[in-house]
Amino acid sequence: MMNKVFVDGERGLNLIYADTLRGMNRSMTKLPATDTTFHGIIPGKAAMPLGRISLDVVFGSPDNFRCERLDFEVVNWPSQYHVVLSRVALARFMAVSHYAYLKLKMLGPDGVITVSGNFTHSDNCDKEFHKIYESFGMHEVFEQLKASTGLEQSPVAKNPAHQPEFNKKADTKEVQVHPTDPSKTVIISTSLPPA
Repeated sequence: MMNKVFVDGERGLNLIYADTLRGMNRSMTKLPATDTTFHGIIPGKAAMPLGRISLDVVFGSPDNFRCERLDFEVVNWPSQYHVVLSRVALARFMAVSHYAYLKLKMLGPDGVITVSGNFTHSDNCDKEFHKIYESFGMHEVFEQLKASTGLEQSPVAKNPAHQPEFNKKADTKEVQVHPTDPSKTVIISTSLPPA
């Protein structure tokens, strides 16, 4: 059972991560080749998947489920997700997604199957993404720096300057927005320049 699945209804490729396959005890040797190339993942370079794999994907419960065979591009990148399902997967399952409610619905043999997400879980995945994104592709940059400078250590990140705390009373003011009705006001920043 995978509990970190990202549904991307705008993309046309299903992705599965090498770590996910390792966790499933699936061999990645002799994967069929693929002609897919990814751009914008590693800065300045094209990235290639390890290959392609077909897997059965099941939604629902033992008494009401749908199973379809999907093709996945196998990628060896760090990710907070197990797989990414595309619009192709949604079409195959004839599923309807509602991103605001984190719901996925599809017809099963005994009625509608509803897959519900969790907002806290989703938020944690988003936070993990930002940690991964900051370092993604940087090991290649560090290798290039090491080769050109001979230094073994990566550059030290600068600590951000101290940001003052926001104080509503000191940092905002109330401004009347209606010329004749003093009850109609808005609160704006005191550091905004005059119009």
